[in-house]
Amino acid sequence: MAADTRRELSLLLSLLQRLSDGRSLEEQLAAVTDAAIDLVKGDHASIRLLDASRTLLLSGARSGKGTDRGTLALKKGDGIAGWVLEHAIPARVDDATKDSRFLVAVGQGFRIGSMIAEPLMSGGKAIGVLSISSPDVGVFTDDHVLLARLLANASVPAIERGRMERLAVTDELTLTFREKYLVPRLREEIERARTTGGQVSLLAIDLDRFKHVNASYGQTVGDRLLALYAERVRAQVRPFDVLVRTGADEFALVMPSTDSREAARIAERLHDDTHGAPIEPMAGGFISQTASMGIATYDGSETAEALIGRTKAALERAKGEGGDRIRG
Repeated sequence: MAADTRRELSLLLSLLQRLSDGRSLEEQLAAVTDAAIDLVKGDHASIRLLDASRTLLLSGARSGKGTDRGTLALKKGDGIAGWVLEHAIPARVDDATKDSRFLVAVGQGFRIGSMIAEPLMSGGKAIGVLSISSPDVGVFTDDHVLLARLLANASVPAIERGRMERLAVTDELTLTFREKYLVPRLREEIERARTTGGQVSLLAIDLDRFKHVNASYGQTVGDRLLALYAERVRAQVRPFDVLVRTGADEFALVMPSTDSREAARIAERLHDDTHGAPIEPMAGGFISQTASMGIATYDGSETAEALIGRTKAALERAKGEGGDRIRG
């Protein structure tokens, strides 16, 4: 057996073992994109999964260059990955600049010269797309295409199980976790912090004067604004952060392995993003939606419920001071 073939099989075996050891969906996806970089030799890999309607991004991961920019949304027909999703067939692009399907995404953070995109198929339908790219043209060979296809096909069973489990605890409107998920997940992170000596922080978010949006524009616009706001939060935070919808216009962000200083930086980034760009929940109609935030970090001995209580108290202070601010 050739050395390269032995190495490739070893990488695939290692990946399959990682996908079967109880990791979270995001960790599973990250394992696949890491393996894609090793196997196919691009400088960027992404994997994006769709919700039950196959119209909105449920979860995603990125490896290689540009990973600090969050996971970009995926829509049918948009760009090469969107084309692959729509047609449920793979694509190999030798020169992206000469391909009419190619779109440069805002905030992409890396250059695409050539690209491979493989649909993730389950039950005869595309549930997502694995993409691997290089800044150079003409990089990928037929062997690279076969490796990407093998990687996608081998990963789908574990990923689909994780996807279905996620959908069972996911809020259909915002694709965040449902409120019932917050306490159990926070207990897990607190126990991990106790065991490892690490930290965990929690951020509570309340959209300011959201009832006015529903009253002025209608519930359909309000629902769309909530979904877009949640999407923007996910794009700004790390893959292992957990966003939960805790009320009609309220969210909580669980931040594992995060001390108070880093948690404050994340909160400031979310706050600045809200101010930096109004949300467009209707065609040509922009709404400047602000948010009040409360933040707290695990003190080393408290329960999940106590940490939630401190975070909510901080949120109430922010709202009591007029909103559109962060308090801890």
